[in-house]
Amino acid sequence: MSVFKGLKPIVYGGREVWPLIEGGKGVAATNHASSGAWAAAGGIGTVSAVNADSYDPTGKIVPQLYPQLTRRERHEQLIRYAIDGAVEQVQRAHEISGGQGAININVLWEMGGAQAVLEGVLEKTRGLVTGVTCGAGMPYKLSEIAARFNVNYLPIVSSGRAFRALWKRAYHKVAHLLAAVVYEDPWLAGGHNGLSNAEDPRKPEDPYPRVKALRDTMRAEGVSDDVPIIMAGGVWFLREWNNWIDNPDLGAIAFQFGTRPLLTEESPIPQAWKDHLRELDPGDVLLHRFSPTGFYSSAVRNPFLRSLEARSERQIPYSRVSAGEHTVQLDVGVRGKNFWVTPVDLDRARGWAAQGFEHALRTPDDTVVFVSGAERDTIRVDQADCMGCLSHCGFSSWKDHDDYSTGRLADPRSFCIQKTLQDIAHGGDIQQNLMFAGHAAYRFKQDPFYSNNFTPTVKQLVDRILTGD
Repeated sequence: MSVFKGLKPIVYGGREVWPLIEGGKGVAATNHASSGAWAAAGGIGTVSAVNADSYDPTGKIVPQLYPQLTRRERHEQLIRYAIDGAVEQVQRAHEISGGQGAININVLWEMGGAQAVLEGVLEKTRGLVTGVTCGAGMPYKLSEIAARFNVNYLPIVSSGRAFRALWKRAYHKVAHLLAAVVYEDPWLAGGHNGLSNAEDPRKPEDPYPRVKALRDTMRAEGVSDDVPIIMAGGVWFLREWNNWIDNPDLGAIAFQFGTRPLLTEESPIPQAWKDHLRELDPGDVLLHRFSPTGFYSSAVRNPFLRSLEARSERQIPYSRVSAGEHTVQLDVGVRGKNFWVTPVDLDRARGWAAQGFEHALRTPDDTVVFVSGAERDTIRVDQADCMGCLSHCGFSSWKDHDDYSTGRLADPRSFCIQKTLQDIAHGGDIQQNLMFAGHAAYRFKQDPFYSNNFTPTVKQLVDRILTGD
């Protein structure tokens, strides 16, 4: 096999590895089988430590059940599941790797109990985990935790500004364990993205100047050019990144693949999900803001997402008193008379009610959305069953500390992300659940490597990537 020109191994965790990192994908979409195989192929495999699966003595996945009566008790159960599952996944991945490559773990800082989970996993996997990647929030404490367990840390950022804030506040104290900085393109990456309020979700920006600005920031803070920036989001063929490799303006560069490893023999996602990836066209992945985290995220625009889009479109503002243009009282979908709307919105609301969306649910933004009886019932059950999977949840108003409430009204325009990600990862309907994917997923259909329904092993995929394709 001929390796793409200019691509050289890097030293990570005391050994040479290819600068190819497996993206650690959320709930059960990256596990020991895929990450162990990625490491065995000479790269850096990444076990997802987000509510990872455990197994019973027969090898079957242990269902994660929450019979406890209170959210706080369910949250504590979730932390126990998360630690047990991630520890088992790391141990299995390490065995599969055969001492090759390296094993990282990935956590979302905004997941519920993130710090407790991370500390619990690292305590029980000493010597097996080389580094921790962490994004979805500002993980200031990541470097402090890494220092306690003597592992590398690899923060995920989407701008030089975010890195500077992390460095100034905390990371400069643990500079020796900063192994790399992951730049995740907020317009192209799958899953939760770091798009800021100053950036337009409809106007993607070229990653090159943004990564150059990140490197300039790192240099200004005294970070060596030998600390790689890992380009994540939209990476498919390495030959398309030829001018990034051995580029003195950018320093050391590595590449993260999140979407391509979904379609491998070892990928743990269900076959229906794998099959659907082959059918996607450009534009079939939607950058949206329905996630209860409040972050933008990217997922396949299936009926599940379309129903959330439609729900938010069936929305009108109201006021508690007659004021301004709010001159008429809402007479469908609500109890009581303290809902004043515009005459135009009253007509729209009556139209939605006539179509079967006869229930109006209040949102935290002084609006109501109109839903069917079945939608209302599902929303209420899911909110009541909340197990505290996020540090702050817009859908259920859960918070994982202090008084355990965000203090805001629960938002019916969102959804229970734990429920849907667990469901799709374990064989649920791919049309009625959240299906995360990067925006380059349409390339499965175009790339001749996958023709005739070919599904590579992880080793075959890594070998293919190394050629430039």
